[in-house]
Amino acid sequence: MRAVVTGAAGFIGSHLSAHLLAAGDTVIGVDSLTDYYAPALKARNLRELTPHPAFTFHRADLLEADLAALLDGVDVVYHLAGQPGVRPSWGREFALYDQRNLLASQALLEAARGRPLRKFVYASSSSVYGEAPIFPTPETVCPRPVSPYGVTKLAAEHLCELYRSAHGLPSVSLRLFTVYGPRQRPDMAFARLIAAALSGASFPLYGDGEQTRDFTYVLDVVSAMRDAARSRFTGVANLGGGSPVSMKQAIAAVEHMVGPVNLDPRPGGLGESRHTGADISLAARAFGYRPRTELLDGLAAMAAHAAALRGSVIG
Repeated sequence: MRAVVTGAAGFIGSHLSAHLLAAGDTVIGVDSLTDYYAPALKARNLRELTPHPAFTFHRADLLEADLAALLDGVDVVYHLAGQPGVRPSWGREFALYDQRNLLASQALLEAARGRPLRKFVYASSSSVYGEAPIFPTPETVCPRPVSPYGVTKLAAEHLCELYRSAHGLPSVSLRLFTVYGPRQRPDMAFARLIAAALSGASFPLYGDGEQTRDFTYVLDVVSAMRDAARSRFTGVANLGGGSPVSMKQAIAAVEHMVGPVNLDPRPGGLGESRHTGADISLAARAFGYRPRTELLDGLAAMAAHAAALRGSVIG
């Protein structure tokens, strides 16, 4: 297939691009290389993709790009670009979330409308659920986000559904539950945990550590994205790891694997859900989703990657 991947230089986007290329697809990567975290890390992700003859990259903002030209002859759009982060989405920064999560999505959907796409795959988030009343949480639960970030992800998801019902755009919104793995964004918990264990720096632990997350390995996620694109399914589906663990358990696993972590306890963050857990039965039925990576195996791969990078920097 010929695919456009927005956010191709990011954590999940770079893994997805590599997975598609390995499967024989042609990939057009789009990324504006924002400075939410170091653009140098995104450039490093791209260096693993650009040598491939079936990969082309466009540095572009979706609100300014010639989207019609980018989508010409494309079979699938994987829309992963956006402004991440729950804590920074409050206050004056919200304008960025509105532009990059909602307005950019609407521009891309409008450009995709009327084209003979096989699928439009949108990377949504478990943040849309907020404090869910049921665990594991099925897609039938009414989303009630507890952060401005979650509101923008849900609003973009609603737009995908609107373009699907009104214009026949074959869209799939995948609600991703805490994705981790090598190249994870440096602001995310596992990346900070492993960095703290390797360097001796302190790790800020927000809350009491009993909060749980349904951690999902990145290669399981990107495989599911391509499977969803190849399936007949349209609509909304969860992608989770299948076995939520507490932050205390996650910290213990990292300490066992890498070394001790110096904890810096802090109050819980505003807008963060206490627990998350995905009911993945719909994705299993619709496109054969099954998480294949155990948490310890995924953490081991992530720790090895981080240690190798640290060694190359020191060397």
